[in-house]
Amino acid sequence: MRGSDRPLAEIYDVAVLDLDGVIYIGHDPVPGASDALAKVRAGGMRLAFATNNASRTPSATAALITEVGVPAAAEDVVTSAQAAARLLAERLPAGSKVLVVGGTGLRHALRAAGLRPVSTAAERPAAVVQGFAPGLSYELIAEGGRAVAAGALFVASNADRTIPSPGGPPKPGNGALIQVIRTATDVDPIVTGKPELPLHRETILRTGAERPLIVGDRLDTDIEGANNGGADSLLVLTGVTDARALLAAPAAQRPTYLAADLTGLLVSHPEVRHADGSYSCGGWVVGPGFAVSGSGDRIDALRALCVAAWESGESAKAEEALDRLP
Repeated sequence: MRGSDRPLAEIYDVAVLDLDGVIYIGHDPVPGASDALAKVRAGGMRLAFATNNASRTPSATAALITEVGVPAAAEDVVTSAQAAARLLAERLPAGSKVLVVGGTGLRHALRAAGLRPVSTAAERPAAVVQGFAPGLSYELIAEGGRAVAAGALFVASNADRTIPSPGGPPKPGNGALIQVIRTATDVDPIVTGKPELPLHRETILRTGAERPLIVGDRLDTDIEGANNGGADSLLVLTGVTDARALLAAPAAQRPTYLAADLTGLLVSHPEVRHADGSYSCGGWVVGPGFAVSGSGDRIDALRALCVAAWESGESAKAEEALDRLP
């Protein structure tokens, strides 16, 4: 975790933002997100919106973002369906048939990439691409399985095991559903969504970003995806990841920066300093034995605890210290 003496919006040219848990939760806006992003844009930083959701088209996704107070156009949105379509277009001749086990977003992306969406194995598709869609039928999954068993290339838009369910426990996501074809055929799909590289590459190609900052709420998709792509990242605590999960994060899922919410783009980030067995950040000090003292922004205390936990490997002790914060 690094510090910055300048606001992040002044250092990076494009903020690549996750959606659910960052800008909205379900269909409700994250408090303060629209105001923060309006200030970010006014300062000259560009925004892009990257999502593993392959069921919606970019236009539909942009409309949803706009509804929660963040103006967005279709060209600002990058989806795992677009990443899948690019990967297939680079591997298959133009006009190739691709069996779609998914919804409108995938079909739209394939057509835009010069490929031909189909729905049955009898049409002998060159590839099968699977993405989550409400109402996805067993019959369509079975057609995909038949095509993969016959030798079609198998691509998945993402491998998210669950999707958010407002007011209840998470529901099975595309990562769970692709196991049907995978188990039936013993063929592993090529995954294009976060944290894999194809969506990161698609985002850079579409935005022309020279120094992107990946902003998200999930360690295993947003942050790991940024690390896989060699980009810096900002974790916000408005969604899935809480302080305890962050303290226990493996190296591949540790963010460059940490903030409570998207206002973290507009401020400097104090550095965590390590000296004489203690870690200090802002007005907080984590001493030997994870003794915490100080005052000020509790995010600074969490920053210091994270670095202490990651360097010592003692996340359980860091969690106990978190509970003792004054």
